[in-house]
Amino acid sequence: MLSAAEEKELRASVHGIVAEFGNEYFTRCSETLQPATELWDALAAGGFVGVNLPEEYGGGGMGLSAMNVVAEEAAAAGCPQIMLMISPGIVGSLLARHASDEQKRQWLVPMAAGTLKIAFAITEPGAGSNTHHLATTARRDGDKYYISGQKTFITAADQADALLVVTRTGTDAAGRGQLSLFLVDRDTPGIEMHRIPMTLEITDKSFTVFFDNVAVAADRLVGGEGDGLRVAFDGMNPERVIIAAICNGVSRYALDKAVAYARQRRVWNVPIGAHQGIAHPLAEAKIALEAARLMTRHAAAGYDAGADAVEASNMAKFLAADAAIRCIDQAIEGVCTDNGVNGCVGSTFVQRTGVRQM
Repeated sequence: MLSAAEEKELRASVHGIVAEFGNEYFTRCSETLQPATELWDALAAGGFVGVNLPEEYGGGGMGLSAMNVVAEEAAAAGCPQIMLMISPGIVGSLLARHASDEQKRQWLVPMAAGTLKIAFAITEPGAGSNTHHLATTARRDGDKYYISGQKTFITAADQADALLVVTRTGTDAAGRGQLSLFLVDRDTPGIEMHRIPMTLEITDKSFTVFFDNVAVAADRLVGGEGDGLRVAFDGMNPERVIIAAICNGVSRYALDKAVAYARQRRVWNVPIGAHQGIAHPLAEAKIALEAARLMTRHAAAGYDAGADAVEASNMAKFLAADAAIRCIDQAIEGVCTDNGVNGCVGSTFVQRTGVRQM
């Protein structure tokens, strides 16, 4: 559990590093479809990309509560980092709980250093993330498994050194898939990736990934065969918490810009923020944000304590996403139009704040 002093220092350190790059850097990376490599390396050099991972494997040993802080502050400084959620967040969390000692030494040590990234491959065209209906199979033959199937919307697969693939290795009496997870090098023969064009492009691209009888050594199985549902959820709950943290950071970024503009923009010789039509919606957005931050903190603390964090993690993600929509909408539609006080100055607000780029 982070002390108040530790959390304050962590927030200041991360925010300071990311602010040196700023939203212009993130926007430039998004527009050119390039990963934010320089920022990632800077965070890694400070020890922040593995802050949640066990100390004995090079991490910070501060758990999901610390990663919540890192992800939120990066987004609040204008550069949301999805890879924090994917590699150390999802994959690192479940490896820390379920991998063998040898697997932890092989994968967590470079992950904590920021030199290794692993993408998470669970979503399928015919099942979404409904794990009971996954169709990608892993068939054992001797000391190897052979994976065949298709995954889709696999984020940052091109940046990853390996994929953690959720497969079906059997079917129970009720017809539900018995799942198993495998660490697969991205350049293994039989893997083919196709980028999915997105309406809103960011630095981390999405891919459809095909597996054509991909051979994987048996020692790449994480957890027991058929026990993958339990293993996967020890990564998916941190995923929800870190998504919530990123949303909370984006909310803070938008509100900070909106409040600064409301104080600076003057109409009839007073700041527009002095008008209740501007101030009250911003206050309501702030309330929604702080409620989401509290639930996110609660979910992270529960996970770190070994509690069942499913309910709290889902609530945190829902509240944070809802608050982010409210904060950004109010920043752009409420403040930027002066709420009708002085006509629409939306283009001016967007140009000055960059909120649209978030």
